Amino acid sequence: MNILFRVDSSFAIGTGHVMRCLALAEMLKEAGCAVYFAMRAGPGDLGDEVEHKGFPVLRLVYEGPVVQKIDAKRTIEVIRQQLPSLDWCIVDHYELDRCWEENVKAYVGRMMVIDDLANRSHECDILLDQNYYQHSQQRYHGLVPPGCRLLLGPQYMLLRPEFYEAKKFSNLRNGQVKRILLFFGGSDPTNETEKALHAFKELDVLDVEVDVVVGKANSNRFRVEQFCREMGFHYHCQIDYLAELMAKADFSLGAGGVSMWERCFLGLPSAVTIVAENQRRSTEDAAAYGAVWNIGWHADVKSADYADIIDRAVASREELKHMSRKALELVGSTKVYIVHPVVKALLEG
Repeated sequence: MNILFRVDSSFAIGTGHVMRCLALAEMLKEAGCAVYFAMRAGPGDLGDEVEHKGFPVLRLVYEGPVVQKIDAKRTIEVIRQQLPSLDWCIVDHYELDRCWEENVKAYVGRMMVIDDLANRSHECDILLDQNYYQHSQQRYHGLVPPGCRLLLGPQYMLLRPEFYEAKKFSNLRNGQVKRILLFFGGSDPTNETEKALHAFKELDVLDVEVDVVVGKANSNRFRVEQFCREMGFHYHCQIDYLAELMAKADFSLGAGGVSMWERCFLGLPSAVTIVAENQRRSTEDAAAYGAVWNIGWHADVKSADYADIIDRAVASREELKHMSRKALELVGSTKVYIVHPVVKALLEG
């Protein structure tokens, strides 16, 4: 079976879309599928990283803001030239919708969409939204064709193998904070990492270890590295052992989106900053469930707010134990599947 992912990453978009597609791509490759990626080249793209993982990347020319008809034309060109027999196209892109999908679907067997916005119509055979939402079953009503198969909720979570491995060593937290993890996504376009780092200067001396993770797409990573050196923090850039750091941590500051669910899966209590509009609803619903603390919209969050939340975490042992329990209850029960249900749905056609 031949499968093409259409997904992008950049300084502005971030890396979350690519990372969840890579998780699925690795499972499909293990199931015997031939997997390809079509990605726009541009500042902050992860094309080289995807190739390093062993997947061919068909690079689309960066032409400024996405125009769906042009993007569809470029995608069809690479399909016709390099992938004449394509069983599935999997698209994970907020700038693409039914307009793009109708054009491209004529050149592929079937179409799958990965989404979490539920704000536009799609022409697809499968739609995956792995997030937890209150009243999730109604979100895509009228946005997909009648025969579309909906895969909704954390039971369809796309996790890289290292998270299942880390799960073996990650237990319910005891609420004591000895190690803190900072990770606001691979690109961190709102520079929450530096805001959070400055919070530690405002605090009394804490007897904690701090791990700070950034991606190569983070344009402020060299300043962050210098800050970590001065403060004696552990600096990590573009790593493949994030799950291990999450399993070791007692508390985390981070963004919403994919990494929020990864933290929940490992039972890691965290305070979440909403750094993009598409993260707002899922962060609010996860906080209402008790699985995270919601700090709020990034523009309203200052270093002093991060200092306050760190102080609160250190002083709130029972709250953190409760949060860890609720996070595991919400997402952490996701099983290690012999065949992941998303892979099964694709193989079944």
